[in-house]
Amino acid sequence: MNKFPIYQPDLSGNERAYLNACMDSSWISSKGSFIEKFENNFANFTGIRYAVSVNNGTAALHIALLALGVGPGDEVIVPSLTYIASVNAITYVGAKPVFVDSLPDTWQMDPDDINRKISGKTKAIVAVHLYGHPCDMDKIVKIAREHDLKIVEDCAEAIGSKYKNSHVGNMSDVATFSFFGNKTITTGEGGMILSKDQSTSDKARKLKGQGLATGREYWHDVVGYNYRMTNICAAIGVAQLERIDSLIESKLRIAQIYKKELISDKITFHPEANNVTHSYWMCSILTDNPLRRDRLRKHLEINGIETRPLFPPVHTMPMYFENSKYPVAIDLAARGLNLPSWPGLKESDVAFIANSVNDFMESAS
Repeated sequence: MNKFPIYQPDLSGNERAYLNACMDSSWISSKGSFIEKFENNFANFTGIRYAVSVNNGTAALHIALLALGVGPGDEVIVPSLTYIASVNAITYVGAKPVFVDSLPDTWQMDPDDINRKISGKTKAIVAVHLYGHPCDMDKIVKIAREHDLKIVEDCAEAIGSKYKNSHVGNMSDVATFSFFGNKTITTGEGGMILSKDQSTSDKARKLKGQGLATGREYWHDVVGYNYRMTNICAAIGVAQLERIDSLIESKLRIAQIYKKELISDKITFHPEANNVTHSYWMCSILTDNPLRRDRLRKHLEINGIETRPLFPPVHTMPMYFENSKYPVAIDLAARGLNLPSWPGLKESDVAFIANSVNDFMESAS
C-alpha cells in the first residue's frame, strides 16, 4: 500500500453521527431531512439559488443537458482534455461532442478554438474547470451570447474555485458538481445540479425522479431517470459542508508548500491565472518531456508515493477518435501528473514528496 495515496477523504467531523441519525430514523433511501438540508446548504455555499441533488456527477451532467433541451442533431462544444464523463453525457442525450484544444498556460479550454468550432448545429458549451482552475468565463459567456448558446459549467473538480470572486457555476445556465470520494467534499457518490432559473431546476428535479408528474401519485408524463441521492449520502454531505472552509484551506496550504518546495527547473506547477481562485482539487505538475514523466512516476511509486497521469485527451479514445491533433491537450497529457493532495497531508509529508520529485529530476539531468 502506498504511504502517500493520491487522495483520501477527511471524515473526521459529524459524518458518523449523521449517518447514525439516518439509521435511527429509518430514512436511508431517497427521502429524508438531510437531502433538502444538503441542497439548501450547498446552494448557499455557491451563491446559486436552486440546487437539485443526484446520485453522481455524471448524472448531474446528463440531466443538466436534458433540462436545457439539448438532444439529437445538436452539437455541444467540450474540451478534449477532460474526464470522460464530460463527453459521455453529451452522447447520452443523442448530441455530438465537438472537441476544442486547451490553453498552455491554464490548461483550460481555448476560447478561440470554441469560436472556430461553432456551426449551425451548435447548441451548448460545456465549460470544464479542469483540476480546480476556472475557465476564462468572460470570453466563453461572450461567445455564447453572440451565438445564442447554452452554457453548462462542469464544476466536478472545482468546489471552492472562484472566478473574479464569484464561486464557479454562477456564469452559466446550469452548473454541475461531483461528490465522489476523491473530491474536495464527498458523499461517497453524489452530485448536484445548480441553476439560477427555477423552471430549469424544476425540470432537472422531475427528470432525476423518474419523470413523476406533480400532484398525481405514480403518474409519469415524461421519460425520467432514477438519479436520486440517498439520505445517507446527503447526511455525509451535510457534515462535509460544515467543514468546507477548512478543507479548502488545507488544499490551498498543500499547493503553496508544493510551489515552495518544487525547485527543479524541469518541473512546472499548475499555474493560477489572474482574477481566479484555483482550488487545487489536484496538485498537478508538468515535466519537461513525456519519458521523464513516466520515469518520475515509477520513482515515486518505489518511494510509496501514488501519482496519476493527467487525463488522456478524449479524442484519442476509440469511441470518440479523431485524427485532429489538438496539440496542446496532447502535450499536457503526455507530460503531466497529479501529486497527492488530500487535506490530511502534513507539511513534512508534502516536503518529502516534493523533495523526492526534485531528487529524481536532478539525477535524471
